[in-house]
Amino acid sequence: MKRRQFLKYTGTAASLPILLNGMPITAIASSPMFNHIKQENDKVLVLIQLNGGNDGLNTLIPLDQYDRLAAARPNIILPENKLLELTDTLSLHPNMGGFQSLYDDSKLGIVQSVGYPNQNRSHFRSTDIWTTASPSDQFWTSGWFGRYLDSLHGDYPENYPNEDYPDPLAITLGSVVSETCQGQAANFSLTLNDPFALSPLAEGDGGEIPNSLYGEELQFLRTTITQTNAYSENILAAAEGGNNMIEYPDNSLARQLKTVALLISGGLSTKVYVVRLGGFDTHANQIVEGESTTGVHANLLQILSEAVDAFQKDLNMLNIEERVISMTFSEFGRQIRSNFSFGTDHGTAAPLFLFGSCVNPTILGENPDIAEEVQVQEGVPMQYDFRDVYGSILKDWFEVEESSIRSLLHEEFNYLPILRDCSAITSTNEEDVFKEQINLSSYPNPFNDWISVSFLSEGGWARLSLFDAIGSERKVFFSKQIPQGDQQFSLETNDLPAGNYYLRLMMEGKQKTIRVIKSN
Repeated sequence: MKRRQFLKYTGTAASLPILLNGMPITAIASSPMFNHIKQENDKVLVLIQLNGGNDGLNTLIPLDQYDRLAAARPNIILPENKLLELTDTLSLHPNMGGFQSLYDDSKLGIVQSVGYPNQNRSHFRSTDIWTTASPSDQFWTSGWFGRYLDSLHGDYPENYPNEDYPDPLAITLGSVVSETCQGQAANFSLTLNDPFALSPLAEGDGGEIPNSLYGEELQFLRTTITQTNAYSENILAAAEGGNNMIEYPDNSLARQLKTVALLISGGLSTKVYVVRLGGFDTHANQIVEGESTTGVHANLLQILSEAVDAFQKDLNMLNIEERVISMTFSEFGRQIRSNFSFGTDHGTAAPLFLFGSCVNPTILGENPDIAEEVQVQEGVPMQYDFRDVYGSILKDWFEVEESSIRSLLHEEFNYLPILRDCSAITSTNEEDVFKEQINLSSYPNPFNDWISVSFLSEGGWARLSLFDAIGSERKVFFSKQIPQGDQQFSLETNDLPAGNYYLRLMMEGKQKTIRVIKSN
């Protein structure tokens, strides 16, 4: 049996890392670029993967764009009077009362319009991009968190578990490991369904290993079985020593999160947990005709909201919530226009949600700007790069230096204030939530052969680019150091077809996206 098949199909309880066929067994940790990465603290990250591409505009509704949104998706639009208000200009789906409670309790943070340049609308490829944090035109073989773990555990999986690291470094709830945790030579993630049903695997009677390819595979199999059994003992011990303080809803995501809380409370030192909720590929029957607050998507959002709310309450009662943050991610959002099947098709950016008492409980970014005439296949334009979310978590939660983050993720890493000091008392202030970080303007709009762009610079690096309606970066006007003060650039655009476009300006620690229109 091939190693990837062994990883995917062994047992119902747990499986251990694999060595990648055809890849040299070398560890990235030996590189000097990781010299400044600190050893682990006791912090835990829970990743909530929404498989299929969540419709962000049916999840987080921009009230200041409601009329235009209703015109673009008349057959699925939610009644405005049923929405759950967060601010004067932003509301949640009616089934997301748990999220509203978390926001009111300062335990929910929102990052608007998260995506990546040159959006790929394939489920498989876009999921690969989100889990590896690769550029859209490159194929990487390691996951973003796997590379971080590589930097600390360069010899893995040799001699693991050990006295210093007796527990799995990562756990995926389910039967297939997450590529998020794939290292250069091994996947750090162990799969788990029921921590109380871990049957030991037969290890055989040993014997000499032949010096051949068969021998290498046999040694891998023996090592994997031995490590699986060793980790299983610690997982069972943590499950038996842990506790849940509340009753969870009866749904698949809640059961996964209940297990996560149980294992953390039982003392398991695992750094990252990946849980999954599928069904978000809502091309058809996203809502029940005539009852837009019901249907497939409404049910999924209720499951998500209730499960996360229960998980946070449990962590609080277990007195471990300051050690845990959680985050949603999905491969893409949906298109702005609905289709004729009461659904939505693959789109671009979407909101990303963070949970916990150490999350900055604000809304980062501005509401999507919906055009009067939404183009066919037009998606929500990206405001924030998902790799900047990842990097900010590595920096503030796992204490990784920015220079190392740039090596792990991307050179243009832009820090985002998505986490806060847990000991500080922060209240949500709408004026702070929607304050402009960059004063960016353009003229004329609509434009034709040229466009003039103005903004105020504090001095330093800046990057200005132009995206089309489906998320492709059509032009990079500049990426360079610019002086302090008022800036104005006239940019040629005569080679662009007519349509909706989006200017995106990045400066150190800031970014802004505005809609512009190319006329005929």
